Amino acid sequence: MKSEDCNPKIPELLRLSDKISVLPIVHGSGPFANTVIEWLLDYSFDCVAIPLPKSFQKQVELATLDLPRPSVVIQRPSRPESNYPITELLSWDETSDDRQLHREQLAVSYVPIDPCQGVIAAIRASIGEHIPREFIDLEVRHFESVSAIVPDPYAVRDVSPEKYAAALLPMIPRPSSKQMLGRFDFMARRLKRLEQEFGNILFVTSVLHWPWIRESFLALEGQDYPDLPHDEIDDYVIETLEVDPRTYPFLLGELPFITALYERSRRELTSIENVPIDGVKELLLAARNAYQQEMGHRGRRISSTHLTKCLQYIRNLSLIQRRLTPDLVTIVTAAQQILGDAFALQVAELANQYIEQLELANNDPSNDFAKFGIDQLTLPDGTIATAKSRLPNPPVSWKKIKLHRNPHQLEKSKWQYRWNPFSQCSYPPEDQKIENFRTRVFDRAKAILGNDLARTEKFTTSIKDGIDIRDTLRHWHEQQIYVRVNPPNRGNLDACVMLFDSPADPRVYQWRTTWFAEHHEESTLAFFATHFSSEMIGPGIGVGTYGGALFLYPPVSIKDIWSDIQLDFTTTLEERLIAAACLHSRGKEIALLSALPPGNGFRKLAKRYGKHFVHVPLSSFGDESIQQLRRVHVLNGKEVRSYAEEFIRKP
Repeated sequence: MKSEDCNPKIPELLRLSDKISVLPIVHGSGPFANTVIEWLLDYSFDCVAIPLPKSFQKQVELATLDLPRPSVVIQRPSRPESNYPITELLSWDETSDDRQLHREQLAVSYVPIDPCQGVIAAIRASIGEHIPREFIDLEVRHFESVSAIVPDPYAVRDVSPEKYAAALLPMIPRPSSKQMLGRFDFMARRLKRLEQEFGNILFVTSVLHWPWIRESFLALEGQDYPDLPHDEIDDYVIETLEVDPRTYPFLLGELPFITALYERSRRELTSIENVPIDGVKELLLAARNAYQQEMGHRGRRISSTHLTKCLQYIRNLSLIQRRLTPDLVTIVTAAQQILGDAFALQVAELANQYIEQLELANNDPSNDFAKFGIDQLTLPDGTIATAKSRLPNPPVSWKKIKLHRNPHQLEKSKWQYRWNPFSQCSYPPEDQKIENFRTRVFDRAKAILGNDLARTEKFTTSIKDGIDIRDTLRHWHEQQIYVRVNPPNRGNLDACVMLFDSPADPRVYQWRTTWFAEHHEESTLAFFATHFSSEMIGPGIGVGTYGGALFLYPPVSIKDIWSDIQLDFTTTLEERLIAAACLHSRGKEIALLSALPPGNGFRKLAKRYGKHFVHVPLSSFGDESIQQLRRVHVLNGKEVRSYAEEFIRKP
């Protein structure tokens, strides 16, 4: 088929001839995949040349039609032992097990069926537009994969492909491999042949290859029918394999979560230009929802301000690394620094999840998947192979991030089974934090109590505790100055009730106990909380969440308030704490930390014992610090304190 139409808008730099246009791309890049689709829709082409061997065409096109389900098309020897001579692999001291392992080692090449792969996008779009496709690469036995670090492909959103390719020309090295030079010459010859059959051809290839293919193509000027060498590889088979969704990060060029957003935008016909940036925002929002669902009332409240700071941190780290878009390490590091390990773990897990990932696994009853690793592939039959991509993504650097992972359900069950109910203690760093907070509440209550007893009087000879501006202005017509008088504190506060969740649900806060001080710096503590056994985070370590607590300081020896018959007249958890505070407090005032002031019921209860509440609003303290203080870790013996730090993380 021939067409007389041409595309004059395509720049001269990206033209091999009057009939052939070349689009250099970065493999595994969503922005470049979008650029390929735009070219196929904006310009008129009779044929699309694909830089893959002809033998891959049938399997690759069928797998492309199966998108958005990612898969992989591999080329491997029909006999494992034919790939490498066994004498070259084995040494004299290897055992029979080693020999069997080496026999199972393969070297395979593969084509990733990735929605963000520019070549796959070209195949996908040309199928939809009914444009013929020609696979023009050379058949080789042992494929050599070459990639290089390139500028952030997101730049192609604002910089045209020809400017991006031209900027890279000085740093693209001339290939020294005979196989690479042979492949470039072969593709140039195939393009010459296609030029005789089609009028307008688009050739999609790597930005690292196009200068040398162009050089080979121009060197063939004047040759009407160039020879086409061919390497027979009849002892190799090509097959399509499903990939384990858990190993998508090793297959896909973009993060699986971002790749899913590209597919969603394609399905919903929305703009995909800002997906790499907006996708980071959606990732953080999805992680917040997952974090809140997992942590419940135990987690901190993540506001839009927190997410804004996290995005600013991500931007700054990306600029330091001279990138336009962040990588996974940058995103997780920022989330960890701003919002803690628990949230960062949710970000890391969600970033590696592809849309409908669970459905893809559940719909296949056999779950006969190939599993990818770092330059390795485990075939469904268990054979381990070294894997080389025929469309290699830019190399990535592997880094470590120290995150406390969530334990598996089997581990939690094992720790629950081994728990000794006769040996429990607290976690000292948390004890110190909660006691410091109790001191702050006492100080705030004393300040409030002093303000309630303060009075004003006319100035005579001393300004006492300062001029009272309000009363002075109120009596301005009297031409008098009023001063403030703060009387000395009457007694000391020794009881503090903290109600974090009121009204409290007894079905949620099933753990109710009284703890006694280990030393004179600690309070006698009675509280109700979620049961620690329902959330085991380590061997001999459980975590609960305070719903309410009573502190008596200096510590005193009392009966367990939850079994004391003197308090059986109360009906709610809060009433029992307040009644116990009134019963055991030696002073007349009791500090009450709660979201709302005490109601009539609480005041009547205090009046029954001749006590008075000093209300400290819960909102006067930071929400983040309150959420952290509500977490209480329970250790199964003092010996657990030696390693508890390894499992207890900041929420």
